[in-house]
Formats: sequence, structure tokens, C-alpha cells
Amino acid sequence: MRFTALISITEEIAVPSPPERVWEIISDPSAVVSCIGGAELGPSHDDGSFDGTLAIRFGGLRVKFAARVSLDLDETTHEGRLAARGADGQGATRFSAGATFRVVEGDTPGASRVFCDGEIKLNGKLAKLIESGAGMVVSRMTKEFTDQLVQRCAAAPAEPLAATPVEPLATASDGSHSAQPRRTGLFARLRAWWAKRRSGHAGQATQRPESSSADVLDQGSRR
Repeated sequence: MRFTALISITEEIAVPSPPERVWEIISDPSAVVSCIGGAELGPSHDDGSFDGTLAIRFGGLRVKFAARVSLDLDETTHEGRLAARGADGQGATRFSAGATFRVVEGDTPGASRVFCDGEIKLNGKLAKLIESGAGMVVSRMTKEFTDQLVQRCAAAPAEPLAATPVEPLATASDGSHSAQPRRTGLFARLRAWWAKRRSGHAGQATQRPESSSADVLDQGSRR
């Protein structure tokens, strides 16, 4: 006998961080997955969708779902739409899910609220079992996700790597250029190596005509 179940999710999460910072985390699939216990992010596809898995425990039963997920984000309004479709590891229960979420200003300055509304449809052997324990599972996962989201938002955002400053080349007494002895960073070392290489080639180029002229004079005297 095939069972069908429908699970509705309506959650509001308070986060003591500005909406821009919360949106930075919640719009990044890898960051969201890191906030959900038992979730893993898989490879992405050409259409922008990606694979993911989620292991959930219902009482004494642990079920692992695999899904293909698509995400549509609106940066200006801080809103997003998520759609997923997949099945459990044995293929006995299939599901489809859709959800919308948005980040808005909180009740106090520097705070935010995250609203999430979604629906999950299940078909298969485990549908009724999952439906009966869905309320407790959703509450537990929401609390865990909220705790992780608050921690991630409170952490300092990663700063872009600054370019290593390059010191000017020193001018030697013979007019050639050499690198300053104190240089740090791979880019600086490569620049110093290239400048030295160019200087060496320039020196060789200026010496070759003199050698050729000397050879000609020497040959003339021998004649």
C-alpha cells in the first residue's frame, strides 16, 4: 500500500545580526548546509542546481534522503525560493519540497528576522512514519539551525586577501636594477626574479656587440 503525507513548515527565526550579514550566510548553500546536522552538499549542475543529502532520525529509524536542489535568490529584497526533489536511499519513499524565505530588519537595531514557509510532499512506505514524527523533528532541526546560524553570523566575515605590497627596485651604480633584499610574498619573489632575469638579458645584449667588434678588429689585424 502506498502512503502519502504532507508536511507544512512555518518558522520565524530571530538573529542578533544585521540583515546584510544574515543574508550573506543564508544565501550561500555551503554555509546553510554547515548549519544543518546530517546535511551534505554534493556537486552542482550546468543549470545552477546542485545535489545534496540529508540524514534524519525519526525515533529509532535513521533515513537518508538524496535530492536535487534549485535555488532562486533576489539580492535586492533578500528573498529566496528553494525547490527540491528526491528519494530515500532505498527509493521506497520519494518527496518533493518547495520553500520561500526572506530576511528582514529585526525589532532592534542590528538585528534580523528570518521567515521561512515551505511544504514537503512524501509518497511511499515511510510517508506515514515521517509525518507522525515530523513536528518534533522540524522543531529540533530549527533549533539546531538557529543556533548555528547565530554563531556563523556573529563570526567575523572573511576578508579578501590583500595584495602583497611590492617595494620599488633599487638602482645600482652601473644603472641596472636589482630587487630590494627584503621581499615577502610569492608575487614579490616572482617580480624580483623576473626583474633580475630581464636585467641579465639586457646586460648580455649590450655586451654582445662589443665582443663582435673586437673580433672584427682582431681579424683585421691578423690580415
